Amino acid sequence: MKERSLSGTAFDLSNQLFMLIILAVMIIPFIYIFSYSLSSPNMLKGGLVLWPEGFTLDSFKRAFAYPAVLNGAFISIARSILGPAIMLFITSMAAYVVSRPDLLGIKFFRRYFIFTLYFSSGIIPMYLLMGFLHLKGTFLIYVIPGAISVFNMVLIKTYIEALPKELSEAAVVDGANDIKLFFRVIFPICTPVFAAVVLFDCVNQWNSFMDVQIYNTMYPQLHSLQYVLYNMLNQFSTIEQLQEAGNRQMGSITPQTFKMAITVITILPIACVYPFLQKYFIKGLLIGSIKG
Repeated sequence: MKERSLSGTAFDLSNQLFMLIILAVMIIPFIYIFSYSLSSPNMLKGGLVLWPEGFTLDSFKRAFAYPAVLNGAFISIARSILGPAIMLFITSMAAYVVSRPDLLGIKFFRRYFIFTLYFSSGIIPMYLLMGFLHLKGTFLIYVIPGAISVFNMVLIKTYIEALPKELSEAAVVDGANDIKLFFRVIFPICTPVFAAVVLFDCVNQWNSFMDVQIYNTMYPQLHSLQYVLYNMLNQFSTIEQLQEAGNRQMGSITPQTFKMAITVITILPIACVYPFLQKYFIKGLLIGSIKG
């Protein structure tokens, strides 16, 4: 076995140290928020909290006792599931269509979609359009406008174009039409790129609150969890305001620990999604298919 040079070993150690520093910078804020939310306010002495001081769940009990939190969690979960599912179904089919070079007027359609990436109508025309379509004040406002994502369509289109042509040719020889070709041949081997765009859209749906503020701010039953958190961060500045929001006091909590608990509630669900999709990013892109 060939021995590594001193410079090579030093380079590897420097890379590992650099990555550890980046990891610490990224993970310490999450540890702080999580530890602070589980700490008793009487035990906190200020400074950086990396371990719960006086373990307590009072802040989480208060958070889940607030009706808007449970309703907001339901809305966020629903839009984070339905939104990416509808987006993937429609966007993937659009990507397959624009990937076909024999489509009549394909250059025009490609330029049309790319144009929308750089220029948008703006908030006011979009607001008027949503009102004309009667989507304001409904749950559909969260999933219909994002049913087609041009950025994701370009990603999927590029992936499809990189697939071996022999796959499509073999399916066509066997008598497959475009629908069978897409769902039986193209769709199954596009799992990695589908997982990527679904993860992107799921995170976007979960973290979104501007659409709630613009279209559904007058409908509390349609407020997402992120918008509930946004309101709480601006509303509960004193313990008296916090107590007035609930029916009864649950343990010793402060507005700060309460806000930290709400933040943890909004972070954990989407953080749990990534490990289930991660395996698709490391798989071979064309496992079991024909290599050109």
